[in-house]
Amino acid sequence: MNQLRLSLLVLSVLLGLLLGLGGYTFYYARGASYLSNDPRACVNCHIMREQYDGWQKASHHAFATCNDCHVPHSFLSKYFTKLENGFWHSKGFTLQDFHEPIRLRRRSQAVLQQNCLYCHREFVSEVVAGAAHDGEEINCVQCHKRVGHGPSQ
Repeated sequence: MNQLRLSLLVLSVLLGLLLGLGGYTFYYARGASYLSNDPRACVNCHIMREQYDGWQKASHHAFATCNDCHVPHSFLSKYFTKLENGFWHSKGFTLQDFHEPIRLRRRSQAVLQQNCLYCHREFVSEVVAGAAHDGEEINCVQCHKRVGHGPSQ
């Protein structure tokens, strides 16, 4: 019986430490701000400063926030993507194993493409209908790379 009590005590202490560290990290990293639609949340991380500054000067600034382009529009997919991106960003910054300048993962590129087509569907429907370039599907960002984040510095 003493062994069970000791095991429960150790487990409780470890769980308390994990929750405490996780809670403090969420607070310190301003984690709740990432649940919002405020683009300033993206500059909580120093590596996104150039993208945020560019977005403020870009043509999309008046029409789209970071979430409009970089996360799906449906509720569950939006927050799943935010959770997934948050995990990979946290891992990258903690272990310092991220690429600089920051790059979109394949899944993020697909979301971005879907959102380009979602907002501009009437304008580009004829262009993208079955179109391919060198055997690959046309990707909006190939030609319009700086639209969302402004001109190169």
